[in-house]
Amino acid sequence: MKISDVRAVGFWDGRRNSLAIVVETDDGLIGLGEAGSNAHQPAIVGIINSFKTWLVGQDATRIEHIWQYLFRGAFFPGGNLLSAAVSAVDMALWDINAQALGVPLYRLLGGRTRDRVPAYCHIGGHSLDGVVESAQAAVAEGWRYIRWGIPEQGDRHEPTVVIRESIAGMGQLRAAVGDEIEICFDIHARLDPADAIALCRGLEATRPYFIEDPIRSENVQIYRHLRAHIHSPLAMGEHYASKWDVRQLIEEDLVDFMRADLGIIGGITEGRKVAGWCETHQIRMATHNPFGPISSAASLHFNLAIPNVGVAEQPRRPGTAMTDIFPVQIGWEDGYLLPNDDRPGLGIVFDERAAADSPPRPTESFGRLLRRDDGSLTNW
Repeated sequence: MKISDVRAVGFWDGRRNSLAIVVETDDGLIGLGEAGSNAHQPAIVGIINSFKTWLVGQDATRIEHIWQYLFRGAFFPGGNLLSAAVSAVDMALWDINAQALGVPLYRLLGGRTRDRVPAYCHIGGHSLDGVVESAQAAVAEGWRYIRWGIPEQGDRHEPTVVIRESIAGMGQLRAAVGDEIEICFDIHARLDPADAIALCRGLEATRPYFIEDPIRSENVQIYRHLRAHIHSPLAMGEHYASKWDVRQLIEEDLVDFMRADLGIIGGITEGRKVAGWCETHQIRMATHNPFGPISSAASLHFNLAIPNVGVAEQPRRPGTAMTDIFPVQIGWEDGYLLPNDDRPGLGIVFDERAAADSPPRPTESFGRLLRRDDGSLTNW
């Protein structure tokens, strides 16, 4: 199979701008990919357009070779944006190859290690108001894992306030849903080490399934310090763009859950290498996925095929959003993502015409930051 076209298709998904990467072959197959960086979509589009000049005419079955070329071909190794574009192309190539063989994508990855993938949804809107009701509604719908995050007060972030409200909110959540439901808690890299330790120690009584991104990701070394003071399971990894970036986390056993994003880490090709490495250290995968149906499908097939799965992020129930643009999405039942044994490849359908009818919207900025009371910035 020869690649005949590569293009980026942007659209408004009802909440924010999204981007699908479409790879076509000369025999009419269409593969889908999604990059894991919403804030820099114009840059991703530019990278995809630069890739196209080399990709067209290439053998679509040479997935690893194409990955190596895209990541290393410009001499300087890929950072987050380059790796996000590589990730999207990689997903699409796996999708194409599975379609060519008429099998679900997970069959190319060694087949199923499980019958379904446990997943967690987002609740509460990062607020104390309504968080219990949101959690109870999710549990009633069938979710067995839920995720709440560090509370916000608009664009304000004062650590002493959020520590106090986080502990109170998690106490309310645990009392409301009982001990059978697992609660993941996301700090979103907003705290300094001392504040992160104080919060994590305060949350221990609520038995979080894991605590995610307690501090910023730039200095992995600090996780040594956190490990000595925090007893709850730690999760991180969504910010990293290759297996080299996560080396220290794995080799020094600094985390319990690896939050690799298949749209940033290097796609399914690189994700499998990270998962295998984590397996040797008994680190479970908890794939990061706050995005759309393409990313969700890639996460499903990836997690069906690897042995060391903890839980997969799935912000909302599949099939409840973007149904005009993605009329066929992955399956879900009782909190689990289900394999699509009757559909080859990723097993989803993308309506490009419907996407064109919902074009991207202008944005005032490329991202968002929060402010402390003194006017200084912190991560959103």
